[in-house]
Amino acid sequence: MTKHEFVLDAQTRANVGKGASRRLRNKQDGVPAIVYGGDKAPAAVFVSHDKLIHATANEAFFSSIVTLKIDGASESVIIKDLQRHPARPRLMHADFQRIQADHVLHVKVPLHFLNETTAVGVKQGGGIVSHLLTELEINCLPKDLPEYIAVDIAALNVGQSLHISDLKLPEGVTSVALAHGEEGNLGVVAIIPPQKAEEAAPAEPEKK
Repeated sequence: MTKHEFVLDAQTRANVGKGASRRLRNKQDGVPAIVYGGDKAPAAVFVSHDKLIHATANEAFFSSIVTLKIDGASESVIIKDLQRHPARPRLMHADFQRIQADHVLHVKVPLHFLNETTAVGVKQGGGIVSHLLTELEINCLPKDLPEYIAVDIAALNVGQSLHISDLKLPEGVTSVALAHGEEGNLGVVAIIPPQKAEEAAPAEPEKK
């Protein structure tokens, strides 16, 4: 798996608060952000809105180690929270967490479903693929962080499903849900029988 590389420039901001953040967005086209974690104090920074929104257009951004260059000094971080404007295509605030090579990460990564159109239950049985999960919570060291987890459903037939325990997780990656035992072994994907649309007969008008 070839990993994407994400690098963002950031600058420290001395003024914090709603008013300062509003001016930052309006006048400098910036996104206020906080960088926390590790053995350093939290840092208030801002990043370019255009560059951040371009990065977030790639699904892999949310499950990758990001190089954040704060006033030229590089820090390795992951995105932990991203606030969007409720009505406009605007990013309002970002939270970045510093990572340490020997500290386990707890993150969500997307699931990529393979062979959906050629699965036995779809091609031969006319079934419909039903995604029960679209992402998975995992624990791993930073060096083992995958951008996504592949779920191959080629052999799945109608009426069959895959659970978390059926997934082939990359080396060094464990499922958070499975740590809770069998009750955490949630369904991931199933192939369900084709649904037959029933045409409702038109109601006869009442006789007067």
